[in-house]
Amino acid sequence: MRVFLPQDAAALALGAEAVLRALRAEAARRGVALEVVRTGSRGAVWLEPLLEVETAAGRIGYGRVRAGDVAGLFEAGLPEGGAHPLRIGRPEEHPWFAGQTRLTFARCGVVDPASAEDYAAHGGFAGLRRALSMSGEAIVDAVKLSGLRGRGGAGFPTGIKWNTVRLAEAERRYVVCNADEGDSGTFADRMLMEGDPFSLIEGMAIAGVAVGAGKGYVYTRSEYPHAVRAMRTAIVAARRAGWLGENIQGSGRSFDMEVRVGAGAYICGEETSLLNSLEGKRGVVRAKPPLPAVEGLFGRPTVVNNVLSLAAVPWIMAHGAEAYAAFGTGRSLGTLAVQIAGNVRRGGLVELPFGLPLRAVIEEWGGGTATGQPFRAVQVGGPLGAYFPESLLDTPMDYEAFAQAGGLLGHGGVTVFDTGVNLSRQARFAFEFCAAESCGKCTPCRIGAVRGVEVIDRIAAGVDVARNFAVLDDLLEVMTDASLCAMGGLTPIPVGSALKHFPQGFRRGPRHAAGGGIRERDGCP
Repeated sequence: MRVFLPQDAAALALGAEAVLRALRAEAARRGVALEVVRTGSRGAVWLEPLLEVETAAGRIGYGRVRAGDVAGLFEAGLPEGGAHPLRIGRPEEHPWFAGQTRLTFARCGVVDPASAEDYAAHGGFAGLRRALSMSGEAIVDAVKLSGLRGRGGAGFPTGIKWNTVRLAEAERRYVVCNADEGDSGTFADRMLMEGDPFSLIEGMAIAGVAVGAGKGYVYTRSEYPHAVRAMRTAIVAARRAGWLGENIQGSGRSFDMEVRVGAGAYICGEETSLLNSLEGKRGVVRAKPPLPAVEGLFGRPTVVNNVLSLAAVPWIMAHGAEAYAAFGTGRSLGTLAVQIAGNVRRGGLVELPFGLPLRAVIEEWGGGTATGQPFRAVQVGGPLGAYFPESLLDTPMDYEAFAQAGGLLGHGGVTVFDTGVNLSRQARFAFEFCAAESCGKCTPCRIGAVRGVEVIDRIAAGVDVARNFAVLDDLLEVMTDASLCAMGGLTPIPVGSALKHFPQGFRRGPRHAAGGGIRERDGCP
């Protein structure tokens, strides 16, 4: 009997190892020869651990499996995919999976993340093989035509960034993958590195060939030990199979890479702080210009892209730029990895074309609130994202629509809250988070966030409320306009959105009730 069981961090947290022990014990008791393939997660965290068994009809899934379920599964005919209350059938035919558009995550949860041969058998390396026969200019043109934009949150066109690096005068260039995923409610980078690390390796190698870089680095965080281990294992396997190193597949092109682990500072998700940390310096923001594409790692032109940006490239190169650009809407082309978290019944990752309404993500894919209490708010884009009320749930999931609504799509994290949430406390948390995570280089962020906590506390205590709202208004404006990077510059978004859409959670004096300052600008009653 051949079974597939995730060793993704989410599955491990939900008891995958206990299920594995129970499987081995029950198979031994029954005299059944057992082969276990440890995969990544398919993204349905609400079904984890998701156990799959190989049968004549394909892989049959069972979820959410507990160790105590294993004996009953064998009794129900697990080796043949027998009927059981936990049986979901073929995972790819289950409605939660079948309705997705899996491009970047097509192999996640399917392949053995340690096997380059399994990756290749499922269509892997086709994009790199094609890129090795093309010029750097042609590769960059294909990425431009695809409409691929940075999936880390900024949404900058990937092809333009690559072309800047390619054309820069330098004897050495680098490719750096920003895998320092720190936003609350996000886990796509980790999930891909643990479940399909070769897709990231392939994407980075294509980037290296395109811009003429010989070395790449994956910068990730110490909180991701399983991802670090999976990436390092896959890099060794890719090098052994001839997809990394000197003279890749006899093409005359060379590219190699390694993993570097940071200490988990949120600010190192900002690209220039990341580069400083990678160089062994303190993780503080650099002034721009010069841009990293011109003067990045060790002062050389550097491609800095998010995990999902780089992992999307193999599909583009294998299937064509036009095919990728056929998904999405407007200037937001391709697919988005939406991570559903917070107070929802079905948390997990779904990959969908840009343009799906936020309401569908929460209600159809997330299944509504887990508590059954009415929806209150949703924060999209991590701790620096806006809080949207029910009236904004029809906003399409694309960069321009979210910007127009006063929010940011960010890394695609969606955190749901029911009526139990206190939005004034959430606004205070935004300031508190910024104060704790600021690199300290610029005054608006370093001092502004601390003052913000104090002002919110005075408002909550009813101290000189009207005056403190005026101070808060000025503070948000200064942080937005004068912060050196997005850490301080975006902190006003969650605070301002909480004030705008949920003003009843804040103490108001007579002057505030009459309007003025932040109330006029943000439409607060």
